[in-house]
Amino acid sequence: MKQRETTRTIQIGPLQMGGDNKVYIQSMTNTYTKDVAATVKQIQTLERAGCEIIRVAVLDKEDAQAIKEIKKQISIPIVADIHFDYRLALESIKSGVDKIRLNPGNIPKREHVKKVVQACKEKKIPIRIGVNSGSLPNRAEPTVALMIETAKHHVDILESLDFYDIALSLKATDMNLMIETYREAAKVFPYPLHLGVTEAGTAFTGGIKSAMGIGILLYEGIGNTIRVSLTDNPVLEIQAAKEILKNLGLKDKVPNLISCPTCGRIQFNMIDIAKKVEAYLLKVNKNINVAIMGCLVNGPGEAKHADIGIAGGGGTAALFRKGEIIKKVKESEIYDELIKEIDNFDDSIYDKKEAS
Repeated sequence: MKQRETTRTIQIGPLQMGGDNKVYIQSMTNTYTKDVAATVKQIQTLERAGCEIIRVAVLDKEDAQAIKEIKKQISIPIVADIHFDYRLALESIKSGVDKIRLNPGNIPKREHVKKVVQACKEKKIPIRIGVNSGSLPNRAEPTVALMIETAKHHVDILESLDFYDIALSLKATDMNLMIETYREAAKVFPYPLHLGVTEAGTAFTGGIKSAMGIGILLYEGIGNTIRVSLTDNPVLEIQAAKEILKNLGLKDKVPNLISCPTCGRIQFNMIDIAKKVEAYLLKVNKNINVAIMGCLVNGPGEAKHADIGIAGGGGTAALFRKGEIIKKVKESEIYDELIKEIDNFDDSIYDKKEAS
């Protein structure tokens, strides 16, 4: 993986983004922001899943004012998503928002943009400029050049007001356009980049498209925060984002499940057990490799690097650690035995390795 691109650093609540800081996971609520109870409940669920920055839609003054109460009940920075009406940005700033998502070029009067910028300066609140392939000027056909030009237009407005606490997103529905646009943006702009394939689709198609687009860019050292945009429960966005970062070595304390694709040698209900273990691991905050293998022919050998593993047989299974079989268990006990081993596993060995 290439060395990370150097960018300016911005402050989002307690988090520093850009520079050599970690890549943060974001999502967006799909509740009505003014429904504080529902919004807080969803944010807290997303926090537990691993969300580090949350964005809320601000459609009116009531939404903007709700941010104040929402902030009291959550632990992660909150971003206000603003379109066209500068007054909603000002109201969100009054409510203590940590970041504003705004396109200054969509606010007709310069004095209104200046008011938002001044308020952000006073509170040290950054602004994310969000350029999307589907909302370019005059509904033009999206190209890399036009998306960069549009972003530059918005950036120039903020820089002319002596404002530089900026993040940029240049999302496209087409994965290839998205990749090429971000590559160019990394050359042109000094600001941290928010990666994502916009309107990516459902959990299946959108997850694959996002993993490829976001993953390629992160591998090239581009990107400082990510959102996997899915037409589904936003918790799935967090799970997908963690998998992307984990597999690129950009996030730890995320379990890794190893399982074989099954074949005619399988002798136990492996697929169901693998799914149950995978669901359990979503709640586990450890560096741990867990293997579920269909038979004893290759199981312990192929998964010898796993911390804990199981290889099925006829009515029984072999439980192993680091490729060494430690005991045989009944097929009916496989899941319970694995969970017991997972719970008892001490991942501090990984911390010691990193320290050395």
